Parts: sequence; C-alpha cells; structure tokens
Amino acid sequence: MKEKKPIIYQLMPRWFTNCNASNTPNGTIAQNGCGKFNEIDDKKLRSIKSLGATHVWYTGIIEHATVTDYSSCGITPCNPHVVKGKAGSPYAIRDYYDVCPDLACDVSHRMSEFEALINRTHQVGLKAIIDFVPNHVARQYKSDVKPTGVQDLGQNDDPTKFFDPMNNFYYITGQEFAPVGVDLGNGDTAYREFPARATGNDCYTASPGRNDWYETVKLNYGIDPWNGSTHFNPVPPTWHQMLDILKFWASKGVDGFRCDMAHMVPVAFWHLAIAQVKAIHPHVIFIAEIYDVSLYHRYIYEGGFDYLYDKVNLYDTLRAILCDGVPASSLTRCWQAVEGIGSHMLNFLENHDEQRVASSQFCGDAHRAIPALVVSATIAAGPFMLYAGQELGETASLAEGYSGHDGRTSIFDYCSVPSLVRWHQHRPTPDERHLRALYRSLLTLCNREQALACGQFFDLMYVNQDTLDPSRQYAYLRHCPGQMILVVAHFDPYHSVDSAIRIPAHALDCARMTRGKHVARDLMSGNEIEVELQDDTLFPVHIQANSFVMWLFSC
Repeated sequence: MKEKKPIIYQLMPRWFTNCNASNTPNGTIAQNGCGKFNEIDDKKLRSIKSLGATHVWYTGIIEHATVTDYSSCGITPCNPHVVKGKAGSPYAIRDYYDVCPDLACDVSHRMSEFEALINRTHQVGLKAIIDFVPNHVARQYKSDVKPTGVQDLGQNDDPTKFFDPMNNFYYITGQEFAPVGVDLGNGDTAYREFPARATGNDCYTASPGRNDWYETVKLNYGIDPWNGSTHFNPVPPTWHQMLDILKFWASKGVDGFRCDMAHMVPVAFWHLAIAQVKAIHPHVIFIAEIYDVSLYHRYIYEGGFDYLYDKVNLYDTLRAILCDGVPASSLTRCWQAVEGIGSHMLNFLENHDEQRVASSQFCGDAHRAIPALVVSATIAAGPFMLYAGQELGETASLAEGYSGHDGRTSIFDYCSVPSLVRWHQHRPTPDERHLRALYRSLLTLCNREQALACGQFFDLMYVNQDTLDPSRQYAYLRHCPGQMILVVAHFDPYHSVDSAIRIPAHALDCARMTRGKHVARDLMSGNEIEVELQDDTLFPVHIQANSFVMWLFSC
C-alpha cells in the first residue's frame, strides 16, 4: 500500500457554510448567521476531497465561551465581559464534554449532529481532526453534560494556595481579578473573580492586559512557575482529567487532535497521554502547535507527537522571502534545522492565527504566494495544511468585529467568508476558479507521485550558484526508487526566467537514476521531452514570474 502524505483542510464550521453576507461588525448570530454541522454535506466534503485533502480539521468544535444565550437549552450562560467578540474564542473552552451549540440545527441534538458529521466525513474517504485545548480554559468553565463521576476543573481546588500540584488552577491569593483595559461591568452583571487565577498565556498576575488571553485561565500540570520545579509524582489530577477528555473524543470517532499551544504543557504529560490514547485508538494522530525549534525533537521522540507545526522555521522564512527581500536560498537553512525529522513537520501558509496570504497585510495577491505554496507543500513528506478560502484567494478585507481589519478571518465573531459564499452559491470569479484549479493540481500531485508523498529530499542550491539567482530561485529534488522530481520555485513577482539546473552525480546516485536517456515529464502541463542524464547534467527550465516547475524523471 502506498504511503500517503496528509493534506489537511482546516475549516471553521461557524463560517464555512454561512452564506449570510451581511457581516455586520460585532453582529449577533441572528444578524450575521452561523454555519451548521448539517450543512457540511456529502457534496461539500467531496469538493474538499477533490482538492487532494486527506483530512479535515474542524476548528471550534468543543463548547467555548460565547455571548449567545442558550440557557433555555440547559446551557449555563457566560458573562459577556470575559468573552472576546460576540461568538467568542474557540480556544476559551467552557465544557470539554460538549460541542458548540451555535453549530447545531437542533441544540438538543447537537452531539448527534456532530457525530453524523464525523460519519459523513469518513464515508467520503476523509479523516476528521478536532482541536484539543490543554493549556487553558474559559474563565467560567462549567460542564453541563459531563459524564457521571466526572468533576469540573477547579471543583476540588484549594484557592488559598498560589500553587499546589493537586489544584487545577493557579491562584493569585488575596487579589481580585482586574485586567487592565477590560471592562468587567458594574452591579449585578459585573464579572467578579476572587481570588484571581493565572491567565492562559502564563500571566501569573491578577491584572493581565487586553492583549493577554484574559478570557482564559491557565491549567496547572504540576509545575511551580516561580522556581520551575516539577511535581509529577503522584500524577497531578489535571493529567488524569485531560487524558479522560482525550479518550472521550477519540471514542466519538475523531482521527486526530490538533493540540493547541502544546509546548506550554509539559512533555511528560504528552508522553503519558498520547501513549494511552494510541493504546486504545492506534490510528489517532497528534499534531502539536509549537513555536520553539529547540523543543521539536523532545515533543516527537519523548512526547510522542506525530507532527509539529513548523511555523517559526519554514513559514516565517517563506513569509520573509515574499515580503522582506530575504533570499530564497535561506530555505536551505530551514530543512537543515529539521534534518532527520522533516517528515514530522506540518507546513502551511495560512491558518486561523496567521494573516491570509492575499490580504493587504501579507502579499496582497494570492498568486504572489504560489512559489511559497509549492515549497511548503513539496519540500518534505510531512503534512501540508490549507485554510478554507485560501484556495480561492480569500483577502480577509472585512473588519468583522473584535479583531478589526487585521488580515485574518475572525475567530471571535459571527461572520461569513466572501470567497466561500461565492463558491457555495456557484458564482466564483474566474480568478477564484483558476486558483482553486491550481491548488487542486498541485495538492493531488502530492499523493499521486510517491517521490512527493514519501520520497527523500536533495537540495540543489550548492551546485547552482552560477546557474540561477539564489535570491529569487530555489531548486531541489524529491526522489524515491524509480523516480526523481525536480522542483524549482521562482519568487520574482515581475519577470520570467530561463535557466539550466545542474543535477550533480551525487544526486543521481542518491536517486538511483541510471545514466543515459530518460523521458522527463512536466507534472503540471503533461508535456514530455527526452533528456540525457549524465553527471552534472544541465537541465533547461523556463519559469514564469511567481511560478514554479516540476519535472518528473522515471527510470
């Protein structure tokens, strides 16, 4: 059976199918609408799969804090003063055992609607990933549907202690919660918290700022933040509680967890939790959001993660090449930084945290990012992730509410995504059709060709300093037994280039390519030519501005 490279399509059900185009800033769910589980039907899932996707990451599934009142459905309402935006952050979890009621057509059957979505996803041949948010919870965490015998987080805490390994939270003893620049209200509707608890972004004061994660509370895994000492024996209660939550969702049929801010949770917990979940559900994958390259090896080999975000390495470098004039040859340092673990790296150009590539704050044009897309998707065998609307060149030009006009699709507000609205209504622009077709061609190649799906990597820059412009072009090979693929990305936004790429003897040996005549096929156009492969062969290429070439050589 051929190995598959995961191609992950991230979407937020809240806005993915929402075709209400009003987009009133700070609008309510009644004004702006909200997508539903049931609306992600077979047709939409097949459309996602046609892009080459193997997985769908459903973002914002677990119930989080929101201003919308569902008390009539037995759900405890939230104080709006500690909710960001009208819809609320999907990373301020308020019930780990429930799904977001916004996403249900019938709130009383919300879990069964989610389970039906998972079944539909599987039936079309896709796998389902959801978020696991282990580092923090909403300030008013309370489970209304927890299983029998489960206790709420903080229920048995001793709030007189700043730190106790038996506590779920850290307490700023003797001080009331008083975030700076945040209105907590007045009178009976005010939000009050005494003693204050530490905020999710490791803010151990009673007065986080507005740009802190003030709507969340940091979870305690047995690390004393004042001296860094660890208290893992006996195993802290938080470990057991979070492991039970992982098992609960794995039993629902999800195929993977994208673990939010995984590096803010001790690797020892992951070592225990991932092993125990995989012992019951061996197919489940774990993806770590992580922003420290020095921790990569530990979280893979000790923690047990299958894949890690490569944001601070590859993504940041590609963005710097596109926007800041950094030379394309800098990409050599990226693969060197993760040499030996490249197949564990998850690459992307967009997600809910990053600006849209077509936004005015990033490239301003989706086509400018095409060479970066190619590198991100094909430089290694690890997963590639795209964000719903990216394949249509979504510009995120609206100021939906809490975040303002920041080049992102808001995760805090009720809104729709203009490019997706047009797609769902069968009226995309010609450019959107063209761009989506390009994504489809490229991403389906990633699993059609074994050299891209699971092959080895060979950097060609060291032998091509005289044949190309290392500030604007990046060339490499992907190879496996029987085939070799030459990839050249051209980052110049204005000019095409004609060059000849040198393929050294060592590369041919690594790819086990025989010397002599071969047929080379352009993987995008299908054109074929006969070439003579010898040591230090010069292979001619013509590349349009903001583009790439991929040539396949077969034995």
